[in-house]
Amino acid sequence: MFDKILIANRGEIACRVIKTARKMGIKTVAIYSDADKQALHVQMADEAVHIGPPPANQSYIVIDKVMDAIRQTGAQAVHPGYGFLSENSKFAEALEAEGVAFVGPPKGAIEAMGDKITSKKIAQDANVSTVPGYMGLIEDADEAVKISNEIGYPVMIKASAGGGGKGMRIAWNDQEAREGFQSSKNEAANSFGDDRIFIEKFVTQPRHIEIQVLCDAHGNGIYLNERECSIQRRNQKVVEEAPSPFLDEATRKAMGEQSVALAKAVGYTSAGTVEFIVDGDKNFYFLEMNTRLQVEHPVTELITGVDLVEQMIRVANGEPLSITQEDVGINGWAIENRVYAEDPYRNFLPSIGRLTRYRPPAEIAAGPMLENDKWADDASKGDGFAVRNDTGVYEGGEISMYYDPMIAKLCTWAPTRDEAIEAMRNALDGFELEGIGHNLPFVSAVMDHPKFISGDMTTAFIEEEYPEGFEGVELPEETLRKVAAAAAAMHRVAEIRRTRVSGRMDNHERRVGTEWVVTLQGSDFAVHIDADHDGSTVTFDDGSSMRVASDWTPGDQLAELTLNGETLVLKVGKISGGFRIRSRGADLKVHVRTPRQAELAKLMPEKLPPDTSKMLLCPMPGLIVKVDVEVGDEVQEGQALCTVEAMKMENILRAEKKGIVSKINAAAGDSLAVDDVILEFE
Repeated sequence: MFDKILIANRGEIACRVIKTARKMGIKTVAIYSDADKQALHVQMADEAVHIGPPPANQSYIVIDKVMDAIRQTGAQAVHPGYGFLSENSKFAEALEAEGVAFVGPPKGAIEAMGDKITSKKIAQDANVSTVPGYMGLIEDADEAVKISNEIGYPVMIKASAGGGGKGMRIAWNDQEAREGFQSSKNEAANSFGDDRIFIEKFVTQPRHIEIQVLCDAHGNGIYLNERECSIQRRNQKVVEEAPSPFLDEATRKAMGEQSVALAKAVGYTSAGTVEFIVDGDKNFYFLEMNTRLQVEHPVTELITGVDLVEQMIRVANGEPLSITQEDVGINGWAIENRVYAEDPYRNFLPSIGRLTRYRPPAEIAAGPMLENDKWADDASKGDGFAVRNDTGVYEGGEISMYYDPMIAKLCTWAPTRDEAIEAMRNALDGFELEGIGHNLPFVSAVMDHPKFISGDMTTAFIEEEYPEGFEGVELPEETLRKVAAAAAAMHRVAEIRRTRVSGRMDNHERRVGTEWVVTLQGSDFAVHIDADHDGSTVTFDDGSSMRVASDWTPGDQLAELTLNGETLVLKVGKISGGFRIRSRGADLKVHVRTPRQAELAKLMPEKLPPDTSKMLLCPMPGLIVKVDVEVGDEVQEGQALCTVEAMKMENILRAEKKGIVSKINAAAGDSLAVDDVILEFE
């Protein structure tokens, strides 16, 4: 076995690989850019080597710099993680020439399957069902429009070397095909150093289901079931689960066997993923093969008990697989939510800054991974469910503009899908994250959405269910009453603390009233509180009551309460006259007032936000790529105004209505902050 492995990556996947290597007794080497000097993966590794400036094309994807780090440290093998150099055949070739093992597939398999155009042709030759499309290289936007018309709209414009949603656009007409081609080409060049583009038919109402394969160099290959990845935003997966709630055993077997056959056809070794789109009749079509570990691999590990990183390392060491297809089962259900540094209230635009508070829920080990002793050394042992959080950040750390905005991958496992969803709801409610915009409210909302709960979703889920973007969650009446009762009980505790005078411990509770009005989400709840040493009984004006118990103390930002014996987890912040409470995706201002205060509050005028209707504001921290208009131009609704690049993604900002440009405050190359004014209109 190897003595030392270098991880040619960063963030949570580098930390993930280090954990398994540590359990196998293998020393690890981290690499880092200037921006990652204090990163968690650097702190966790046995050694760390600096490789350059923050931009990935000057550090993490510069093969010569990574090779220098290997030579400096004497690493015998390299795990590439995903992204960066993980599907770069030149990197695999450089390692082979150096006599260093690549923890991944052979160079030839990367070239054959890592290139999306080549992989499509190989799949067709192997009689694998593929989506109609044009597999040749496309020279310019005019040709892209011509091909799109021949295939028939809608079409998917994709980078040949792409992955992770980068360099992908859906076009429904000629204008979108022209713009999408250029944006995809630019993103592909910036992210992968390869700007080749191909176009295929976009299948409407599809499900995105992928098969995990594992092959060794001795001719053995197995599939480890499927992952449902249909809930996506901008072609980037957000929620994944294993198994799929849609597949039956016959379809699973057919997809799995086809995936293994395809892998063997190209001499594939290591872990890889074959991606399919599946229609409502369970017809499946090959999309691409990712010749690397997937972001969502933990859900497969949680239902099978197989540590995929360990298997990759053992295969790279020349060992045969120790498991057969018959050893692979489906034990329970696992769900993964990707926690991103992006603001769902600003159309999910990237957010950067310092994590002033980062307290993920405690990890709990259960299920197949615990049984096989492959994971959760640092987790408490649980029986009915598991919580796993793969992360690469820590409280006080920075979320950089240079890399993918992922903060963590929060996973839960339970014996059934319903139980796994409930475990995820509670884990999300208990995830404390402050300092930046993040998508916790959105994924919490998804966990409660009827379509997700039923398993009836497609890749159009977010587009269909949130067509105007995410504007928060409206809690149902029953939940509002629970939050109101909890807030009233917490307010009573806070009032006791406030009225307590040093040296006078007697009678302070008598000065705290029992009649209150709780206002939240536009509703008022008049309540009466009867308290004792074990908690409070909160009675509503209709005569119903709730028993509230908690050890919450003022200042705690997480409150775990029981209401009539049921658990309620709230994230709590202080505001004037009450609390900011976040739960189940809702962000609430909760005021607790005396009846007289509540009466007077209704007379207060509502403060209106400033008028920015005649301005184009920068929706995210980013770089102006180009400005498409000039002063005096008359613009039409939907017209492109400028392009902003942030976290490796290009975003075209368009006019919301007809107007005339009166002032331009930014130019190409300018770095802007959120809400900086780019353009002004008459």
